[in-house]
Amino acid sequence: MIRYFIFAVLLFFSCGKKKEECTKPETNSNKFEMYQMSEMSLLMEQMYADNERLKQRILSGEKIGEFPQHFLKIHKAVMTDKQENDTFFKQHAKQFIESQELIYKQPNQAKEFFNKSIDECVACHEVKCGGPILRIKKLYIK
Repeated sequence: MIRYFIFAVLLFFSCGKKKEECTKPETNSNKFEMYQMSEMSLLMEQMYADNERLKQRILSGEKIGEFPQHFLKIHKAVMTDKQENDTFFKQHAKQFIESQELIYKQPNQAKEFFNKSIDECVACHEVKCGGPILRIKKLYIK
């Protein structure tokens, strides 16, 4: 009796395993394609990191430093979709840069201008690329 039970259990599990193997999807290629970020995506990642550090300097009352000149690449960096570099984007990029520059020119109002620059990021991303909005909003100084 026990032999039949063990045999039935083994038969059940071996059949289940073959069924899984048969339904396993076939792939045509073993290649792994890595996503390459556009110039604009890389620039925005750098600007995000720079703004995280700037936020900490503002909060701690440290010297703010100098405006990062690489931010100006926002006007020429190649986007993933080149059509996205339209009038809407250009206007928000211009306003973002103006707000960022004011942080360094008027450090006594740094928090206000910092948050205004983050407003520009959010406003643009609400229309262009919504993915990073929650992450961007973490930059706000409360």
